[in-house]
Amino acid sequence: MRGAFYMLYHVYELNHAAMAPWRAAAIATRKALKHPLNPWSYTSAGRTMSAAAKLFETTTRRYGKPEFGIEAVEIGADLVPVSEHCVWEDTFCSLLHFEKQWPAKAKPQPRLLIVAPMSGHYATLLRGTVQDMLPDHDVYITDWQDARMVPIHKGQFDLNDYIDYLIRMFEHLGEPVHVMGVCQPGPAVLAATALMAEDGNASTPASMILMGSPIDTRESPTTPNLLAQEWPLSTFKEKVVSAVPWPHPGFGRRVYPGFVQLSSFMAMNREAHTRAHWDYYGHLVDGDGDSAEKHRVFYDEYMAVMDLTEEFYIQTVDEIFQRHLLPKGEFRHRGHLVDPRAISQTGLLTVEGEHDDISGIGQTQAAHGLCASLPAALKQDYVQPDVGHYGVFNGRRFRSEIRPRVTKFIQKMDRRKGK
Repeated sequence: MRGAFYMLYHVYELNHAAMAPWRAAAIATRKALKHPLNPWSYTSAGRTMSAAAKLFETTTRRYGKPEFGIEAVEIGADLVPVSEHCVWEDTFCSLLHFEKQWPAKAKPQPRLLIVAPMSGHYATLLRGTVQDMLPDHDVYITDWQDARMVPIHKGQFDLNDYIDYLIRMFEHLGEPVHVMGVCQPGPAVLAATALMAEDGNASTPASMILMGSPIDTRESPTTPNLLAQEWPLSTFKEKVVSAVPWPHPGFGRRVYPGFVQLSSFMAMNREAHTRAHWDYYGHLVDGDGDSAEKHRVFYDEYMAVMDLTEEFYIQTVDEIFQRHLLPKGEFRHRGHLVDPRAISQTGLLTVEGEHDDISGIGQTQAAHGLCASLPAALKQDYVQPDVGHYGVFNGRRFRSEIRPRVTKFIQKMDRRKGK
């Protein structure tokens, strides 16, 4: 049985290859039916066939890594150009800087490192977060590498390495730096900050903003939390981990495949995704280009997924979601006990969504109890009404209600650090 699951990735690749001629046929069919010289393009039957071909192609193709594509940002009445640069990198991550083309005399803005989740989707899932934070901050983001693209001889990458990477990035950016951990990175951000504070590291973040993070998943457990508890660790190793097939650069590396994670995401909201694709088909038939384009943009991002190394995935499930080592005071980094009470000068802001079905209410707030040495003046908690998980860091309510609170908190901590 284990061998069957070990070959899961190979079966997926074989299926993708087998569908290639059909995808090509669908693309050719759609182009023919959309051509203005084809009389069928003006008929209901032609539009229906064209829409069906498009839907088939989009639901069976592989989605590549998206681009951030942020070229400018509005600041007041000005449109300020933005350029994207890699300023630090290692095998499994690059640090990207969204540099604004300011006049030389412009006042420096607070330096913000957004730690993107390494949980299946690329960092570009936070494109909107970056765009919204840019006007008031000097923004950096972690760009985690797809494990299937890393040759096996480059070594392993686990949760300990993840924390090491964060510490090295904090040190690269220097002080003062503010860190925003979005969802999955919360425990690692907290651990890295605690370790640096204990060492008296001058690059310890001036503030931590933890958003929808699984600090203590015993609080208001959600469906994913319960599933993580329900299965023994051996089941995760045997049923969801597979080997990267040839010809990917990571051939032979054991990973938690992105397509498995995507299947889990979609299964949680199967009816909503089915309805969205049915509506998309209807928009194509009706020629509603704006609605169809909105669907395409969302799913081009949502369907683009990356693989995680087995060791990172299994260690995270084991220590964060099953044994709850961090809130129990038992979490260790390379054998050293991590003590969040060492954090005494780093501001802490936690943000949760009222209807979050990934990280329930109280899971992120638990960080306040762990950081017992922080005075009340350096702590703040906010629960955003009427939003789910993604609304905590993206969308209209993030822009209008959450972002201003985050910005105000960072500016307060930045001034304090500068004293």
